[in-house]
Amino acid sequence: MNPLPNLKPLPHQPPRIARANGIDICYEIFGADDAEPLLLIMGLGAQMILWDDEFCEQLAARGFRVIRFDNRDIGQSGKLTGGKPLRPLELLKLRFLKIPVAAPYRLIDMAKDTVGLMDALGIKSAHLVGASMGGMIAQEVAISFPERVRSLTSIMSTTGNPKVPPPSREAGEMLMAPPPKTKEEFFERFAQTWKVLRVGSFPLDEARDRARAERVFARGLNPAGVGRQLRAILASGNRKERLRMVKAPTLVIHGTVDPLVRPEGGKDTAASIPGAKLLMVEGMGHALPIPMWPQIIDAIDKHAHGAGGIG
Repeated sequence: MNPLPNLKPLPHQPPRIARANGIDICYEIFGADDAEPLLLIMGLGAQMILWDDEFCEQLAARGFRVIRFDNRDIGQSGKLTGGKPLRPLELLKLRFLKIPVAAPYRLIDMAKDTVGLMDALGIKSAHLVGASMGGMIAQEVAISFPERVRSLTSIMSTTGNPKVPPPSREAGEMLMAPPPKTKEEFFERFAQTWKVLRVGSFPLDEARDRARAERVFARGLNPAGVGRQLRAILASGNRKERLRMVKAPTLVIHGTVDPLVRPEGGKDTAASIPGAKLLMVEGMGHALPIPMWPQIIDAIDKHAHGAGGIG
């Protein structure tokens, strides 16, 4: 199947700002107003545009009203303050002494942002698709606001269970690296980061890395915000037991070679949620490479439409 099929143009609302949970959230909508709402929630330090336009269009062509948005502290959504850069000593205390990391906000606050955006858009319930940290946020919504979730798809995410293996050394070092100081350094770091995360050669994506990086840079960087998001993840602890309360039909998608959130993270998520289905994508790292879009989009489509729901 062609990962980039030619599609008939669908309605598309350009980026707008909504007030949600006391914060300005930048969002964008693909698809018809009367289609089933599907929210795409991105990961740590990742702007909404990393859900590629064509990825969103292909989901919209399956009969969804696709809404992508910048999480708080990233892109063109509201920025917060506070939170010092994370120190290795804090990570060691968390890992070995179980001393929590301090954070200006937690994942539950980002889950409330998501629900607040739904409120602002008049959406009673939606299909939630979250990648990495976005999967954690979607899990929090499903736990705390079950009536708002038609179906849950958690991609390359985890439960916060400390028994899940940590990132590879290379991926971990990349996560903790100081922010780039210049535009060119950012472009180089962007390409290098995705090379590590994708694991292997993906020419279609590599050809787009520069344009993606330029678009991210133009929308604005916020290194301190990325640090606060990372603190939010680490301060939010283990959801494993609470995930047993999830009632939404759940699909877990994870790559077999993910270097950042290890495959065990996806398996643990699926094992923790009653009735969850698990799709392990062969050769996928911590990314959504273009050649794998058909399999991923098809799985999301079948899962969400199988779940149905009114609201």
